[in-house]
Amino acid sequence: MSAPVKRSLTLRGHRTSVSLEDEFWKAFREIAEDRGIAINALAAEIDESRSMDTGLATAIRLYVLKFYQSLNAG
Repeated sequence: MSAPVKRSLTLRGHRTSVSLEDEFWKAFREIAEDRGIAINALAAEIDESRSMDTGLATAIRLYVLKFYQSLNAG
């Protein structure tokens, strides 16, 4: 697995940086494409649903993990 890479996202008009491993960035983009939405829109959805004690990068990783687990369960 690669080291985390910091990239910028725009959430509701505000820029923020998120550090994820390349594998998570790739999976995150694929999920957004599969859903037909922009990666910033998906990030905003995840941001809105996360608890305040969970960082955005962690919330994205967990979202990606749960997404792929749901595919394997079905």
